Amino acid sequence: MSIFKKKKCPSEHFLIHEINKTKLALEAAYSTFENVVDPDLIDSCIYEMNAVQDRYKFLLKQAKAENITINS
Repeated sequence: MSIFKKKKCPSEHFLIHEINKTKLALEAAYSTFENVVDPDLIDSCIYEMNAVQDRYKFLLKQAKAENITINS
């Protein structure tokens, strides 16, 4: 255990917030996908899931590049 803890800068807080927000959006997209039956809505959900997954991957890469640890 370290006596000195690294302070989080505003950009780190923002990135962590965006990752958490994107995680929730992904869970919502999966939930919606599981409950729709109309083919057009299914396609829409798939596009949304793919877009949110891509955003999530991007944010995780950004966090890794900045050596930010994400607590799950």
